[in-house]
Amino acid sequence: MYDKIFPPKKMMLTDGKIVLEKRTRIPLILLVLIAATILSVNLTDFDLKILFTRLVKFFGIIGEMIPPEWSYTSSLWKALVSTLQMSLFGSIIGALLALPFAILASINVIQNRAVVTIFRIILSLLRTFPTLVTALIATFVFGLGSTAGVVAIVLFTLSYVGKLLYEQIENVDMGPFEAMESIGMTRLQAFRYAVMPQVLPGYLSTSLFCFEGNVRYAAILGYVGAGGIGLLIKENIGWRDYPRVGIIILGLVVVVYLIETVSEHFRKKLI
Repeated sequence: MYDKIFPPKKMMLTDGKIVLEKRTRIPLILLVLIAATILSVNLTDFDLKILFTRLVKFFGIIGEMIPPEWSYTSSLWKALVSTLQMSLFGSIIGALLALPFAILASINVIQNRAVVTIFRIILSLLRTFPTLVTALIATFVFGLGSTAGVVAIVLFTLSYVGKLLYEQIENVDMGPFEAMESIGMTRLQAFRYAVMPQVLPGYLSTSLFCFEGNVRYAAILGYVGAGGIGLLIKENIGWRDYPRVGIIILGLVVVVYLIETVSEHFRKKLI
């Protein structure tokens, strides 16, 4: 069917032989994407008309944020610092917890398949829950405030860094590890001196990258009562005070940009 719609082109070589040019799959891929898009729109009752008619309103709200209310900056710093503290503390704790979880989930270090399977399932389950949902559950357990936000960030960082780290561990050269075991070292000692130096740069780079994302995630955790700058955004959007929302978003953008710049610098040094 595809060959009839898009027949291959014939090419003549210098010796007179005719060969068929390799067919491109781009038309087929485009048709599949268009069909999938139409099917998705119909299944989800997505209204393209509303999208384009309300898009003007979205830009209207952006326009109301300009100019931002500069006098609100003094009230912004406390919430911004709280967001950074949540992100940093949660990222550090989560990255530290990810190390033992990753070791116990690595089949080339832990030879007990039951243990490996259990810890891989735990990491998979933790990745299943979005950070916002985890923070919502944490608010019911720990109450409103930054504690719930830190718990949500810890669990996300644990699942994200743990997953990538155990994959890195399973791809290392196990020769030095086996050599150290053969001279009487325990598996933990052999891991420390043979495997850890190989995965440490990637582990630190992944942790820094996760911290960058956690700053952005922490900014919206206030919507479920987890504290931070997200709470200010929620309150001011509720009051339709868009100039204040504008200065909050501007401050957040500047902080995130600075963190990403510094983090990228160090990650390049680690690679």
